[in-house]
Amino acid sequence: MADIKYYDVILKPVITEKSMFFMGDKKYTFLVHPEANKSQIKEAVEKMFEGTKVEKVNTMNIMGKTKRRGTVYGKTAKTKKAIVKLTEDSKDIEIFSGL
Repeated sequence: MADIKYYDVILKPVITEKSMFFMGDKKYTFLVHPEANKSQIKEAVEKMFEGTKVEKVNTMNIMGKTKRRGTVYGKTAKTKKAIVKLTEDSKDIEIFSGL
C-alpha cells in the first residue's frame, strides 16, 4: 500500500439530499482515497477540521460502471465513500455550514 498522508485521504465532500439529511445526526459523507482505511480517515478528519472528534467511520467501495461509446466499451473509475459520525460534543464541519 502506498504511503498516504492525511491531506491526501479526503478527496471531496458528497453533497446529496441523503447526505444533507444525515448532517442533522452529525454524519458527514466524503469521497476518500481508494486505499485509505478507517483509521487514516479518522485521523484526516480530526487533523483537517479543528475541534472535531470522530466517533465512528463507515466505508463503502463503489465499483466502476460499464459505459459504452459507439462500439467501444469501457469502465468508469472505482471510488470509495466514507460516512464519518462525530461525537456529540464535537464541533460541526464548516464546509457544510452554508448549505
